[in-house]
Amino acid sequence: MAVNGEVSFWYAASGLPEPGPALPGDTDVDVCIVGGGYTGLWTAYYLKRAEPSLRIAVLERRFCGYGASGRNGGWLYSGFAGRSAFARRYGRGPAAAMQRAMDAAVGEVVDTAAAERIDAAVLRGGVLEVARNRAQLSRLAAFAEAERAYGADRVELLGAKETAERINVAGAVGGTWSRYGARIQPAELARGLARVVRELGVAVYEETAVTGIRPARPGGRARAVTPHGTVTAEYVLRATEGFTAGLRGEKRTWLPMNSAMIATEPLPAAFWAETGWAGREVLGDFAHAYMYAQRTADDRIALGGRGVPYRFGSRTDSDGSTQVETVRQLRAILNSFFPAAATARIDHAWAGVLGVPRDWCATVELDRASGLGWAGGYVGSGVTTANLAGRTLRDLVLGRDTELTRLPWVGHTVRRWEPEPLRWIGVHALYAAYHAADRQEAAGRATTSPIARVADVISGRH
Repeated sequence: MAVNGEVSFWYAASGLPEPGPALPGDTDVDVCIVGGGYTGLWTAYYLKRAEPSLRIAVLERRFCGYGASGRNGGWLYSGFAGRSAFARRYGRGPAAAMQRAMDAAVGEVVDTAAAERIDAAVLRGGVLEVARNRAQLSRLAAFAEAERAYGADRVELLGAKETAERINVAGAVGGTWSRYGARIQPAELARGLARVVRELGVAVYEETAVTGIRPARPGGRARAVTPHGTVTAEYVLRATEGFTAGLRGEKRTWLPMNSAMIATEPLPAAFWAETGWAGREVLGDFAHAYMYAQRTADDRIALGGRGVPYRFGSRTDSDGSTQVETVRQLRAILNSFFPAAATARIDHAWAGVLGVPRDWCATVELDRASGLGWAGGYVGSGVTTANLAGRTLRDLVLGRDTELTRLPWVGHTVRRWEPEPLRWIGVHALYAAYHAADRQEAAGRATTSPIARVADVISGRH
């Protein structure tokens, strides 16, 4: 029987981190960061590197890396949600600048992990995305054209034979490969970042739930309220991503979208001889309800997908446990992509939440009058985007006018999600539509299903 939950498979080998001390009482600092995932840790890291004298506190409800940072698919890549929306709203130039910053952020994470001796099983094999029917192939071609508009060498368009030479995915009729990607062990990156920021002198308080974030009163300072005491700071930065809806007043800010994963047992050499995957590329597809996968450092397949997309009232899972039906669906995807793995044991299943803004565009903000700032809404692209957010928040806090602070996601505003039950009905209806569209296309439809096109417009993904 597979382990279900226990946060994620990524902690199976080393065990869950022992939480550090909680906040000892009322505390005054220069910068308070709420959330001990990638966004909070990268922000603390870059601020402390830039200004060692800053007094910085990170407040984390459980332990650093408990959320999506310790549960994700390990895709360090330069895709980001909202590029088309940014281009429409702010112009092609700002959107291109954002894309260049994301491309560079992949290398920034790889280089910083190496420099700080963080062993996160990083392997820069790029990103392979495959099409498995004619409709997906048409979207793949359109994707390649759009990518090349942001740089002629951004992607390589592959035929069926070239795709199979990289990874032998059953039924693949084409693919794209981008060099802007790497595989990582996500929990080890979070664990390593937490170690490094502590060594730099950042105060990290775990088992410290923040119950409220308060703006500065005139002449005063912002505050983060916890059961253990209140942290007062010049700036309080919210870095809670998929758990943001749990904060008072933030229920409709970002929707906590569920994503689930399975990990197989280590697969034998005969399987890899047939499948390839020697480059250890991260793998995705062009279905509307898409999958994502990696070949792990110990030769498993870790594969994820949407499952049950959303829980009523923005509820989140219990320590990563996921539904049996979701595990069955992910098993079916694994078997379809890799029939030779059909008898492989599933060792672990888990789930987590990611933050989705109403327009599917990530944001960074710092309001000096209130002393409040935030970053998030990464829509599943947070491994890389959180690093860019950390460097951007550093520049905003330090009052720097830089290329990063001029990117279009800084100060981007988005409307709030609909109240319940409209939110629950809408999200489940949208993903039912995406699944229906995928079934139509798998049955032979040559072009993208109009069901999916309508769903994209309604959801804001177009």
